[in-house]
Amino acid sequence: MTINDIYNLAIKMGIDSDFRKEEGIKKMLEGKRQRFEKMSELEKQEFDKEAFINPYLDSRIYNISEDKEIKKVLAGIDIGPAELIMSNQIQGIDLVIAHHPFGKGLAYLADVMDLQCDVLNFYGVPINIAEGLMKERISEVARGTNASNHQRTVDAAKILKINLVNFHTPCDNLAARFLKDLIDDKKPERISDLIKLLKEIHEYKEAVKIGAGPKIFVGDMENRCGRIAITEITGGTEGSPKIYQKMANAGIGTIVGMHMSEEHKKEAQEANINVVIAGHMSSDSLGFNLFLDELEKQQIEIIPCSGLIRVSRLLK
Repeated sequence: MTINDIYNLAIKMGIDSDFRKEEGIKKMLEGKRQRFEKMSELEKQEFDKEAFINPYLDSRIYNISEDKEIKKVLAGIDIGPAELIMSNQIQGIDLVIAHHPFGKGLAYLADVMDLQCDVLNFYGVPINIAEGLMKERISEVARGTNASNHQRTVDAAKILKINLVNFHTPCDNLAARFLKDLIDDKKPERISDLIKLLKEIHEYKEAVKIGAGPKIFVGDMENRCGRIAITEITGGTEGSPKIYQKMANAGIGTIVGMHMSEEHKKEAQEANINVVIAGHMSSDSLGFNLFLDELEKQQIEIIPCSGLIRVSRLLK
């Protein structure tokens, strides 16, 4: 596989597991094309035309120093200059794959957050309410990423002549779909059952060993789950803290997430929604692993680093 083959595979897998389904993705991409046609010439020049084909602009190819058949990759949750230097010390690394975005991907992180509106709507929150509450949060995230040194890792890759990509939302979609399908199949009744089920997943089982396993943020082991929603696994980053009462009104009893701020926790508590935080690095690892397994099927060797709990399901 070439770098472009790997990129195309990641985007395809992200779409296949997206809660919006392929038809919803096509409609969203067409909407961007229609808005482009109405822009001024200057706006068209500034527009990122990758938005026509890539619904996940937080996932990118950043540097192709040498376009060749990929045989061995270094993969990590967070990749910075240190990991790039490390990759140069490992013989035969053809490509470095990050999960979390940097560069242009980080600059466009807020662009993928509309996905959260559709996920909330999937679970019964009216779309007008989801969009109204998310609009403020998306703007906040866009302002927050504006201060970052976006190009630091990208510049290092160019200097070191290292091939560099990242896949964020596509892998988070894979994790969300995996968890939804498992929970729908097993139907845990109480929070204790849900925690037990999560701990049977290899990434979370390994996270428990280092003190980073699934935890209850709101609720109690004996609480009944009610309807369980996977609303805080994909969609860029945390959504609006004002959404929880609307989720409760839609009949959601428990949410499963990667991480949660104190403000979000307080709002969920006031809405009487149980919150189970599966874990950040472990949840990221779950989605990343589901993608990396497909590379492994193509005889590509995976060297994990930087928080990636590598579990190959080809061996399970």
